[in-house]
Amino acid sequence: MRSPLVSIVITTKNSARTLEKLLKSIKLQNYPRIEIIIVDNNSEDSTKKIARKYTKKVFNKGPERSKQRNFGVFKSRGEYILVLDSDMILNRNVVKECVDLTIGGSNFKEIIVPEKSFGNGIWSEAKKLEREMNEGEEYFESARFFDIKTFWEFEGFDENMTGPEDWDLPQRIAKKYKVGRIKSYILHDEGKHSLLGLAKKKYYYGLSAYKYLKKQNLPILGPTTVYFLRVGFYKRFYKLFKNPLVSLAMVIMLSAETVGGGLGYLIGRLRSET
Repeated sequence: MRSPLVSIVITTKNSARTLEKLLKSIKLQNYPRIEIIIVDNNSEDSTKKIARKYTKKVFNKGPERSKQRNFGVFKSRGEYILVLDSDMILNRNVVKECVDLTIGGSNFKEIIVPEKSFGNGIWSEAKKLEREMNEGEEYFESARFFDIKTFWEFEGFDENMTGPEDWDLPQRIAKKYKVGRIKSYILHDEGKHSLLGLAKKKYYYGLSAYKYLKKQNLPILGPTTVYFLRVGFYKRFYKLFKNPLVSLAMVIMLSAETVGGGLGYLIGRLRSET
C-alpha cells in the first residue's frame, strides 16, 4: 500500500536565520512521501534563496500568516497537511507518527504535535519554562496536522485573525471530530527575546482576540487569555522551585504579555465596534 502524501506548508518572513534548520529536519524525516510548500511574505533577506534549495514550490503571499497558510494548502497535493512556522525543527519521527495515528483506525482528523522550546537569554528560558508548565493542556496546545478534506470542510484558517487562528481552526474541528496527539516533539527556536518584544507581539495578537473570543463564545477572562488562570501553572507549581531566577523571569514575562495582550484586545474591540 502506497503511503499517503503529506504536504508541509511553511510560512516565512525574513526567516533566513532559522529556515534551513527546519528544512534539513524535514529532509531527515523517516517518512517516504513529503512535499514542501513555502509561502513567503516579502522577505528582504535570503529566505527565498534558502527555500529554493529544498523545493520548487516557493510562493509569495501576504499580508498575514492565515492567508499564507490557506494559500499554501490550496497549492498542495497531499492527503494530509502539516502547518509549520519557520522557527521550528522536527524530530525525525513527527510525520510518520502523525500519519500512523491518523490512518490507524482511530478516525483522528487533526493531530497535536507537542513542542519544546530552546533559545538564548533569560526570556527564552522563561518561554521554555512556560511551555513545560502547560504541556498537554488543551488551552495551550493546538493541532498542526490535518486531514485535507477536513481542513477545507472548515474553510481553513480564519483570515481575519492573526495569532488566535492557531487555536480557532483546531477548536472548530474538535467540536465535530476526534483530536490525536503524538509523542515526538517539534523544537521551537525562540532565538533571543526581549521583554518589550514579547509584550509587543502579544499586543499584535491581542488585536484579533476579540474576534476570536466572540467567535468561539469564550469569556474575556479565562485560561486562554489570562496566564495565571491556567491549570498547568498550579498543577506543575513545583517546577518554579528548580530555577527561581527563571521562574521570576517567567512571572514578569507573563505579566508583561498580559498587559500587552489586554491592550491589544481593547483596541481590537474598539476597532471592531466602530
